[in-house]
Amino acid sequence: MSSIENDIAYKPIVNIENIVATVTLDQQLDLYAMERSVPNVEYDPDQFPGLIFRLESPKVTSLIFKSGKMVVTGAKSTEELIKAVKRIIRTIKKYNIDITGKPKIQIQNIVASANLHVHVNLDKAAYILENNMYEPEQFPGLIFRMDDPKVVLLIFSSGKMVITGAKREDEVYKAVKNIYEKLKQLDCIKPIEESEEELEF
Repeated sequence: MSSIENDIAYKPIVNIENIVATVTLDQQLDLYAMERSVPNVEYDPDQFPGLIFRLESPKVTSLIFKSGKMVVTGAKSTEELIKAVKRIIRTIKKYNIDITGKPKIQIQNIVASANLHVHVNLDKAAYILENNMYEPEQFPGLIFRMDDPKVVLLIFSSGKMVITGAKREDEVYKAVKNIYEKLKQLDCIKPIEESEEELEF
């Protein structure tokens, strides 16, 4: 076997699916005034203490609390998240709701998906890897807790993965590269034949 065939090409595709962040404004907010003035918001304090604000572009949802805290979900990048927060605050101000606090944004969790384009031998990986959980009768994926970066990976035999727990986008890419290198080193992966790739939908 030639060295080219022996060396599995590293060609993962990584997609950021959702960024969950908290935003602190350091001021109290009048949610009743916001509900009366700002269009397309939902506020029912008997059901939930936060006001729901949906932004169309970028497509994010924000839960706004009277403490001045917000939870923003749905952004696909850090840049999109910052743009969304600015747009939410601009929209609220436009309807004469006074916002004096400077928003402090903190990413709590990044959820991403990846495809390594290889077959993963999960039985072997489960036997060798530390900090993993694999019960194929219950669930087809292997759950691996990585220490550096501190994320949780859900790995499937198809080479597809879900990554959660990252606080920065670069941690997602680092985690995918690290798990690929580790699985390759442990001889837990093999290439997918081109004919098989064509069959994937």
